[in-house]
Amino acid sequence: MAQKLKVNDKLSNSGQLLKVAPFRSYIRKTAPHRHNGYFEIIYLNQGSGSHTIDGVTYAIQPPILFMMQKEQMHHWDIHTEPKGYVLIVKKAFFQDSLDSVLQELLFKLSGYTILENIEHQQLHPLFTLLEEELNTSSPYQQSNLEGLLKALFGRCLSYASQQAEKKDISNSLFLAYKKLIEQEDYRLQNIKDYAALLHTSPQNLNHACRKAVQLSASDYLAEELIREAKRLLLYTDMSVAEIGFHLHFSDPSHFSKYFKRYTQVTPKNFRSEKG
Repeated sequence: MAQKLKVNDKLSNSGQLLKVAPFRSYIRKTAPHRHNGYFEIIYLNQGSGSHTIDGVTYAIQPPILFMMQKEQMHHWDIHTEPKGYVLIVKKAFFQDSLDSVLQELLFKLSGYTILENIEHQQLHPLFTLLEEELNTSSPYQQSNLEGLLKALFGRCLSYASQQAEKKDISNSLFLAYKKLIEQEDYRLQNIKDYAALLHTSPQNLNHACRKAVQLSASDYLAEELIREAKRLLLYTDMSVAEIGFHLHFSDPSHFSKYFKRYTQVTPKNFRSEKG
């Protein structure tokens, strides 16, 4: 039986929709894994080493923030004792909220993977207050949590706007396209189909993508699809044919040609070179 991607779920037994807890100080090396259906913000104000996300390795240089999407693979290689916080939030948390701004802020923040040059004195108290509020029984807990989350997300986005590499994540059409790709799980490979679902034209969709990430809509879709294919090639023992069918290609040959068109190597060679 083909090995599946390792999936961790830190909320499976508790039934929680939101969790804030100190980063576990004993963590050093972890196996590559992804998380089960939640968005995660990792804040470190102490520690050294590296954090690898989808094959890209980032140096841990505190204070630093990492934003983890549910579909991303990652692993740690930490050399000295880490300190900080982990915030986990499930989509269902927002279903109880009437504050549309909160979800919009999170949606914008999810366009980033790493935030540097942040202020420890501004962020640390917000994580501490969130942790305390979660451990307090109050009829106003939901409102208090939403207010603290808005403050945290807003502060993070302020740091994001100051980063040298800026992305136009305010483009609502691009964000909707990005979200739709994730929802459809790569079942659609025709830009016209995505444009129709978004009630726009392929030309408008292309314009939005070029403005946001300097890629056409089809190239952005290909980039996301190839990234998922690489995850499966690197972190599972699924055959090339199984991966092709999993990603909704009509046959293995089509998948191999598509992969090579964007990477200059076949899936088989990519696995052997990186394995």
